[in-house]
Amino acid sequence: MKAISLWQPWASAMALGWKRNETRHWRTSYRGPLLIHAAKKIIGWPSLDIQELFYDIAFQPSDLPRGAILCKVDLIGCEKIFMHNRPKGAERILGDYTPGGFMWITENMISFGPIPYRGSQGFFDVPESAININIAPENPKLLIEKKTRQLKLWN
Repeated sequence: MKAISLWQPWASAMALGWKRNETRHWRTSYRGPLLIHAAKKIIGWPSLDIQELFYDIAFQPSDLPRGAILCKVDLIGCEKIFMHNRPKGAERILGDYTPGGFMWITENMISFGPIPYRGSQGFFDVPESAININIAPENPKLLIEKKTRQLKLWN
């Protein structure tokens, strides 16, 4: 299955359902299931707007899972970004919607506990067996509850 690494907190924002589009400087023709992987490196909070989104769950970047697969989405489209098609609200602050870039449109997000996995730049392949084995809730340190949209730590 195809996967792509995102920096935190963007990977968790996608796994929480707050972020539906991924923005990149390159177009993709790939359509289909896509695993969202949280990169291992921490780059910190990029803006106060994003800090406000995560304020209610009171997490620091170092508390978010890294080096792990967090969710699966269906990549259904890729559009060039123009001033007229940029999203509004939280979606806009969770991506780089500079005209000329590309937004990858996703749907059908399924969150699961972090599955430790080594990421890579660009698309990379993950065997489906790596996902099926690790979805049990006793594995993750972080459980994403879709119902409450809050992060809860597992000890």
